[in-house]
Amino acid sequence: MADIKKIVLTGGPCAGKTTALVRVTEYFSNIGYKVFTVPEVPTMITQSGWNYMTDNKAFYYEGELVILQMQLALEDSIIRMAETVAPQQPCVVICDRGTMDISAYISPEMWQELADRVGQTMQQLLHRYDAVLHLVSAADGAEQFYTTENNAQRYEQANEEGLRIARSLDRKVLDAWSCHPHLRVIDNNYDFERKLNHVLEEISQVLELPLPIKDECKYIVEVTGELPPTIDSEITQTYLVADPDCEVRLRRRRLNGQTLNIHTTTRTLSSKEKLVTERQVSNQLYESLLQQADPYRTTIRKHRRSFIWQGQHFELDTYTEPHGGLVILETKGMSCHADVKMPPFLKVVKNITGDEAYYNFNLAKKRG
Repeated sequence: MADIKKIVLTGGPCAGKTTALVRVTEYFSNIGYKVFTVPEVPTMITQSGWNYMTDNKAFYYEGELVILQMQLALEDSIIRMAETVAPQQPCVVICDRGTMDISAYISPEMWQELADRVGQTMQQLLHRYDAVLHLVSAADGAEQFYTTENNAQRYEQANEEGLRIARSLDRKVLDAWSCHPHLRVIDNNYDFERKLNHVLEEISQVLELPLPIKDECKYIVEVTGELPPTIDSEITQTYLVADPDCEVRLRRRRLNGQTLNIHTTTRTLSSKEKLVTERQVSNQLYESLLQQADPYRTTIRKHRRSFIWQGQHFELDTYTEPHGGLVILETKGMSCHADVKMPPFLKVVKNITGDEAYYNFNLAKKRG
């Protein structure tokens, strides 16, 4: 059976998903892919007569159940169609939102009940997809572009209260997907054209297509104030023996009581291109792969706090070993020419962008 990648485009209100879907379809069609899209189901159900603002609890519950049932049915049906094409042409399925989006808009109790009704566990619903791309709402960092014109039914209006609601929904959706092994945040730290290009780059990685080599901004920092809400995880990172032009990393990430194991291979194709392949591995395979650990490198352990500040996505890593106490801030998805809005609760000690000494691969080197 062909390996058909299924990718979710999600995010808060007015994040640019509609335009991104058009760009994705055009771009990957032009390079030979058959692109299938799963339309946004909640909008379909609302247009059919359902009202999420209703006071009728039974009506509301039935609508949410229909959304989940139709989401699953549509995805499965489109995958079956794609399988008829895949032997002759590479295919990719892009979902305009996915099952976990539903959980951001309802109570945990109702979400669990809905999942039980369709016979799915949370893990099954989460891992139906190969990757999740979260486009940050324009309400966070690009307020001047926030509009409700493309969705007249949106209740997060373009005023201060509406922007606050939109930011809150954006974070709830991000939290809903936080345990996915290939979650990427597409933030607002650049103009919209570069935001769309970032989407294309992330999908290219999932499809194992060559990517341009570029450094994201990195800084050694001190925390001087209170952080905004963060997604916290514990990361254990081990490098495996590999060919000279190849870097193989085994990462275990503990998040919200769950363990995610990711095997990543990065192969340098030229001075300008690289090929990155990621796959999730079981706990048993993870333990087995540890036997291939590079004897010249030690295991890295760090506490990661991910957060969004003024529309930008940051990862704040505090190392416990080696280099205990080292704190590195990394921008995500921003190239070095971007105008980074440095959070006021962090003090930059040193700009280490492009400094190979601070690449994790080199930080892991054992000292004589």
